[in-house]
Amino acid sequence: MIGITLKFAKILAGHYSNFSQSQRDPVNFAHINIYFRPLPWEIFQGPGFYSEQSYGHDPWRPYRQGVHRLISTEKVQIVENFGFDQPIRLAGAGFTPKLLKLIHIDRLKQRCGCAMHFQETTPGCFSGKVEPGNKCLVPRDGRPTYLVSEVLVDHENWISRDQGFDPATNTLQWGSEHGPLRFERVASFENEVTAEWARLSNHKGEESEQIG
Repeated sequence: MIGITLKFAKILAGHYSNFSQSQRDPVNFAHINIYFRPLPWEIFQGPGFYSEQSYGHDPWRPYRQGVHRLISTEKVQIVENFGFDQPIRLAGAGFTPKLLKLIHIDRLKQRCGCAMHFQETTPGCFSGKVEPGNKCLVPRDGRPTYLVSEVLVDHENWISRDQGFDPATNTLQWGSEHGPLRFERVASFENEVTAEWARLSNHKGEESEQIG
């Protein structure tokens, strides 16, 4: 279990771009960058990430930002989701990692119901979905919707699709009508999975004590 957690962390740590997809079909797909940057160990006293999504033409104004704590269970790798105040202060941290020092755990607020659950489906390939319960609520046009998110990530690709559904009728309210977003890994940040992260492969069960 511990070896899988470390493998997953190294796969997740990277910069992904759908530039090729946006060039093939610019009408339906904008150019987007995704960053999953390992956090300094001391923030959670355990493994964590900062994530950022931005349009290729406007990298300093990301449209989605998050802080994540990584927890391993017997069956799944759980990527918890946290929001934070003044997100503009962290804008660009995906490619300017010194900004990660501005993150303080006492300013984080957990986004309940919005953790992603990943499982290794084939060697080196992880499939993830929002935790069960349809409780990850996302406002859209002044009305709540629940998020259904699916991700497939490996050493080379990130394929994802987000959709929002009406909580009362379960009808689709928003999301891509043209299939999933298909990203390619531009850079790996696995070298930022530092010596502390190596504890995940050396001490069975220790990570639960450190970050629980």
